[in-house]
Amino acid sequence: MSQTGQTTVKSAPTAADVRPKTLRPPRLPRWSLAALLLGSAAVGVAVGLLGGLESRAQWGLIAAIVFVVARFALTSAVEGRRQAVDRLASTLVWASFVVALLPLASLLWETVSRGGPGVDWYFLTHSMNGVLSWQDGGGIYHALLGTVQQVALASVLAIPVGLLTAVYLVEYGRGRLAKAITFFVDVMTGIPSIVAGLFVLSLWIMMLDLGYSGFAGALALSILMMPIVVRSTEEMLKLVPGELREASLALGIPKWRTILKVVLPTAIGGITTGVMLALARIAGETAPIILLVFGNNMINANVFEGAQSSLPLYVYEQWAYGTEAAYDRAWAAALVLIALVMILNLVARGIARWKAPKTGR
Repeated sequence: MSQTGQTTVKSAPTAADVRPKTLRPPRLPRWSLAALLLGSAAVGVAVGLLGGLESRAQWGLIAAIVFVVARFALTSAVEGRRQAVDRLASTLVWASFVVALLPLASLLWETVSRGGPGVDWYFLTHSMNGVLSWQDGGGIYHALLGTVQQVALASVLAIPVGLLTAVYLVEYGRGRLAKAITFFVDVMTGIPSIVAGLFVLSLWIMMLDLGYSGFAGALALSILMMPIVVRSTEEMLKLVPGELREASLALGIPKWRTILKVVLPTAIGGITTGVMLALARIAGETAPIILLVFGNNMINANVFEGAQSSLPLYVYEQWAYGTEAAYDRAWAAALVLIALVMILNLVARGIARWKAPKTGR
């Protein structure tokens, strides 16, 4: 009762009054991840030393297992089992990515460490003419020139045919002809490179008697490249929304122009990736080059006449010699081949980004 004679009645507690001060669930501190990593590494090293394990890979595997188990147990105790399972799945995904990346990183490290010292201007601008297998010196200019010419010629032959075939299958292909083309493209995708080389050898050299040349090798490389371009381009064209085609056709644009101005520019990024995958495959092929290009230690700039060399064939020949100088040249040539593929990849992606349709306002 107040002094004015009025009674004060207390209201019932509302949901806001009984609500906890915070709705955030308990979480592990930010430093817990680093602590778990350091602790797992320490356990792996300790077990490796005490167990007499010589391989550092075994130490890393033990540390990884300890980290996964410890993180799952700690997260389950603090944040709950649901969050622990989510963290476990994320950890396994990242671990799979690292495992897949390790062979590539190891390959690059080994190639750069062994081939880097042998790559210089002299090595890039001289051939093996007059250099014996056990002698130092020599270069890869003849092989580099042959690789560039053969890959470029194979691309000129395979990319237009592959693109047009994919456009036909996606935009026009119906009935038995399209099914037959799809079937043969699938078969050609898995064809061994030596089979393509034997086919061109029997047709171009044995039947037509046109002799060994870089062009003969380019024919075999184009056979290997074409199905990859077709399949990758076909899948990218299928991802283009049908609404874009319908909008263009509704404006009265012919179908061929819709494909040229709308469909292909939209899928140019994926198409470029598929083309680069095909280039990366044929750039490292050796079997058809041995059969058709034959190899040459001298510089032959005429891709249509006479034997040539290529970087994969050069690496194979130098490694087969078995001398220390030849091994060094083989590692250096392998490094140049990897760098060439990477440069082509970057250039193609830059062109694709430049030609891709702009988004946003």
